[in-house]
Amino acid sequence: MLRLSSESTSAWLERAMADMDTILLDHAHCEKKAASTAMSLIFRYQDEASLMLPLSALAREELEHFERVIIILRSRGQEFRRLEPSPYAGELLKICRTPRMERLIDTLICCAFIEARSCERMKLLAENLKEPVLARLYRSLLASEARHHQCYLDLAAPYTDRESLRERIETISAHEAKVIASAPPMVRLHT
Repeated sequence: MLRLSSESTSAWLERAMADMDTILLDHAHCEKKAASTAMSLIFRYQDEASLMLPLSALAREELEHFERVIIILRSRGQEFRRLEPSPYAGELLKICRTPRMERLIDTLICCAFIEARSCERMKLLAENLKEPVLARLYRSLLASEARHHQCYLDLAAPYTDRESLRERIETISAHEAKVIASAPPMVRLHT
């Protein structure tokens, strides 16, 4: 269960399917950023031993996904290049509280929602794309995106009590729905 408070619109799907080269480029950037975020958390919270191995494994898997998307981009005559990012992650992370451990909890939950939104959108692409290679790519990533979502929530759980975690998940889920609803109509995975 992805715990999303809203569903993606058909308008997003239409924009995405009309410009899959941009979606793929953005997807590569998202995978790179996800790996970087996991590594950043390892460095920022290196005294939290329980985070080290799960985040390291997550970073490696995200880099593997990055490489897979780059290969598909190249097969389509495209190269990885700079792309203006969506404001989604920056807006989502604005909900994070300031105290160190509360910030950790909130960051982990926000990461879970980024993975959940990715999963939801990749499922839409897998179900609707007519290009077999791309449909297969997105189908193949669904399980890991859902697993990453749950992994981040599991990593947050030991740092707070069950009820506080549930409330924070609900709060961040509602915030994520507002962020996605107010995103500009760019062709990006998270707009």
